[in-house]
Amino acid sequence: MLLAINVYGQETEIKQILEQREASNEALKSFDEALNNTFLTEDVLITTGAGTLLSGKAELISYINNAQGPRMYWVRTPDEVIVNSETKLAWETGTWKGFVEGSEESVVGGKYSAQWTKKSGTWLIQSQLFVTLPRE
Repeated sequence: MLLAINVYGQETEIKQILEQREASNEALKSFDEALNNTFLTEDVLITTGAGTLLSGKAELISYINNAQGPRMYWVRTPDEVIVNSETKLAWETGTWKGFVEGSEESVVGGKYSAQWTKKSGTWLIQSQLFVTLPRE
């Protein structure tokens, strides 16, 4: 269930972030890393579910290209989005699931949080933190 918090009339901003998230999920599901990278800032920080910190798009691309095992994609499902219109930053938190290519059943998942920025005029992910948790 999606809970988008409306702070100071930010419905449009929240909608834009949720649209970006959905498009990012679709890019990942299609294994379109080039498209997915358009939703990230150049200096994006990502902490993987296993605790590896990746700094910047180039390091993320290298990490993905060197991954061992079957191809996987990730789906992030937001539970909360809060926008600060003064700083042009937003907070998103929710759950994530990882799927092996061709499967509809997740094999891994947990919680995530993301920091978005709109300094460029478009909402982009500046930081994401994933934590792998036991399956329920």
